[in-house]
Amino acid sequence: MLNFFSEDVDFDLPRPLKTKKWIKKTSESEGYEISDLNYIFCSDEYLLEINKQYLDHDYFTDIITFDNSEEDNILEGDIYISVDRVRENAETFHADFETEMRRVLIHGLLHLMGYEDSDESLKKAMRAKEDEYLIQF
Repeated sequence: MLNFFSEDVDFDLPRPLKTKKWIKKTSESEGYEISDLNYIFCSDEYLLEINKQYLDHDYFTDIITFDNSEEDNILEGDIYISVDRVRENAETFHADFETEMRRVLIHGLLHLMGYEDSDESLKKAMRAKEDEYLIQF
């Protein structure tokens, strides 16, 4: 099951059905099956509180991914996305909002599949994967 929710923002994901198919196809192409995956769209302030409470970080971020998977190759989790931060990043990187949102959606999925971005080489590899899947949208 793949779900989209809005927490404290009035936000509707553009093209939700196409996006769900794209996310499922992406996971399958990496050898994963989605069991229970929730994308929760929220504000900067909402995600900041999650960042402080669960990760002990006191800064804004565009995404926080919680992996609840118990079996290999079965994806379960909650992915919180700050709509405010995605909008600001789109402006900063001269991208349109929908494209930047799709990048963040796939970024969280890649984290659940084991991709990391903790150093520059890993960030570069993850960005290449994001680009690969963005083209497939």
